[in-house]
Amino acid sequence: MTQSFRMVTARDVAEIANVSVSTVGRALADDPRISARTKSRVKEVASRLGYVGNLPARQMRGAKSNLIGLMLPDIRNHFYATIAEALSDCCSTNGYQLALSIANDPETEARHVTELISARAAGIVIVSTAQPKRETRDLLNNFPHVQLLRRIDNYNSAWFGINDEECLCEGTKHLLELGHRRIAYIGGSRELSTGSARRTGFRRAFQEMGIDRSEAIEIFGPPSYTQYGANAIQELLNRPNPPTAIITGTIRVTQAILETLHQMKISVPDDLSFVGFGDAPEFKWWGPGLTTLCMPIEDLATTCGLWFLHHIDSGKHTNQQHSSVAKATLTIRGSTAALDR
Repeated sequence: MTQSFRMVTARDVAEIANVSVSTVGRALADDPRISARTKSRVKEVASRLGYVGNLPARQMRGAKSNLIGLMLPDIRNHFYATIAEALSDCCSTNGYQLALSIANDPETEARHVTELISARAAGIVIVSTAQPKRETRDLLNNFPHVQLLRRIDNYNSAWFGINDEECLCEGTKHLLELGHRRIAYIGGSRELSTGSARRTGFRRAFQEMGIDRSEAIEIFGPPSYTQYGANAIQELLNRPNPPTAIITGTIRVTQAILETLHQMKISVPDDLSFVGFGDAPEFKWWGPGLTTLCMPIEDLATTCGLWFLHHIDSGKHTNQQHSSVAKATLTIRGSTAALDR
């Protein structure tokens, strides 16, 4: 037998509290025209019945939305999970609620942006796809939003990111200083602003140190596709002249390579030096400890969230060319060593 449920209405609350329906709405909105005693009675009845107010209806009466959309391409790694948690805490502390959306292609991204705006969210924090649809750009450019990590130039909004080029340059220089020349960079899509900047940083390290880049290897692929990283490292190590060092440009690729190296019984750093990307908790304990590019993810997400919520609360425009760059740092552990010539 199927049990049916009926949603509790404002009329139900009004009947039990012995007030009008309009008084229920005003009491729950903390209207100063309603006495404290009536507010208390209405709230007690509403809580007991499990009454949830109609947000669109409240907004039509002038109430402000407390919903903030967060659009991420992936949630299966420490990097984006940390962003979601930090932004959720930031929103909760400031009277907002975070709604998480996963969109890794332009079609899904367009649909989710439309739905968040239709739900009358107060604003959207977005880690964009590489080539968003025109309708997505048009919608966002007329709606409060802020870009996080990835940057789309024709979005008219602030951007909060990481010094992608500089950190990859620093990690690559570390390997060059250890004597490595046949270095493989396994990065994310070059169509993404982050992927393009990290590739530039990899190449810049050779240039600044005056070292020929002819032995360097570059491989690019989808940053959230784990198998891509596993396939890339297997192909590299099966070459007649494999690389002596690896540096990666995404956390999912880093995780896949760590698993594959363990399965292939590759000794790090004896057989191969490895500089990873991101600093998931397990990276400290993997093998000899992973030398990695540590991202200040929590600080980045919190700074972005506070700036965005302040602008929403104060009615300031978020469609301004504001930029904030958090600095990643190279943390040296046991996975890199001087090349044994």
